[in-house]
Amino acid sequence: MGTAGAGGWGPFARTVAGLAFVGLALAGCTGDDEQTTSPTNAPPSSEPVTTPSAGPSPTDEPTPTPVPTASPTPVPPDGPDTIEVLERGDLLSGLDVPWGLAYTADGTAVLTLRERAALMVVPPGGRPAAVAGPGAEQLVDVVAPVGEAGLLGVAVLGESAAGVDLVLYATTDTDNRVLRGTLTGTSLGELTPILTGIPHASYHDGGRLAVGPDGCLYVSTGDAGVRSSSQDLDSLGGKILRITATGHPAPGNPFDGSPVWSYGHRNVQGMGWAADGRMFASEFGQDTWDELNLVVPGGNYGWPLVEGSDGGDRGLVEPLATWRTDDASPSGLAVTDEGVYLAGLRGQVLWRLPLRPSDEGAGVGRAQALLDGVLGRLRAVVVAPDGSLTVLTNNTDGRGTPRAGDDRAVRVVVG
Repeated sequence: MGTAGAGGWGPFARTVAGLAFVGLALAGCTGDDEQTTSPTNAPPSSEPVTTPSAGPSPTDEPTPTPVPTASPTPVPPDGPDTIEVLERGDLLSGLDVPWGLAYTADGTAVLTLRERAALMVVPPGGRPAAVAGPGAEQLVDVVAPVGEAGLLGVAVLGESAAGVDLVLYATTDTDNRVLRGTLTGTSLGELTPILTGIPHASYHDGGRLAVGPDGCLYVSTGDAGVRSSSQDLDSLGGKILRITATGHPAPGNPFDGSPVWSYGHRNVQGMGWAADGRMFASEFGQDTWDELNLVVPGGNYGWPLVEGSDGGDRGLVEPLATWRTDDASPSGLAVTDEGVYLAGLRGQVLWRLPLRPSDEGAGVGRAQALLDGVLGRLRAVVVAPDGSLTVLTNNTDGRGTPRAGDDRAVRVVVG
């Protein structure tokens, strides 16, 4: 298992338009495989075309966790298959493979550029600027971008007179790790690794960071191509981790002394919470089914024993919704009062599943499509401080078809 605790480039944006970032504050914890036929909220009616092999069995097989009370059941449609976009406009264009996005309290946007191993900041109403300083130099030195790996997630732990307490998820030559440092204006101070030893590869690196309503830091990891790691509780691969701001297992975790919050994941790149505390995560499938999951502490989500549904009789947590991989390949995820939004890579669509009370079947309604093919591949979706959505495209990394102005950050207001 990994360890907790310490241990100029060219223009990145060619065009800036109508920036309207507003403030957002987050507190620290106190204690692509880019692949995607219509999404369903019920388990698929037939067996997946390809059933992944389990690979080598872990030394100690974890005990399966019972399915949560809100297990998915078929639900009727919640309206049209498509919904209206009231407003859409570029906030930034000419970006070079953007991956992560977070907002600070004053409304400044902080973005990661995966292959440049670089950060940029955009103050509200201002111009984008490259982040410099000791931490930025460290990133260039230690990050090893290859395939889907590189500088990935970013989250704001908190803010003080000293600056913004920032965490980053980065791939190095030896592992994936979480780094922490202070951002002051456009200068990033020295970075300290707070969690190391996360399995790495050129694909299946996970990489999303999010601060939960409990103030803890949640970290999504991929299996790094080693399927058995997802079921191995001694591995940090194929998990959702829950840690403190110093990288230690958070109080109340389901496995004593472990940062593991849930396991049996293949490659989670999206996490978010509803106002009632329900946690959702998006999951890349291999060949057959992508997933939206309701995350419960200690839950086993089945990979590599099952892809999609059909694991409930084995004590595995069933997905809330599934898509064929050509229709989704979901990366980033955001939750509003209206629903759960998933950014689709291969599907090139922003999916919305309307939220329902947790005691009503799956707790989500039928999936609805936004921006279908309009922006190309979508990497991330974030709720902006003004309540709109900010969507990051992903067309410049060699897998998409770049359009004039790609990649971009786009402001979206939904009807």
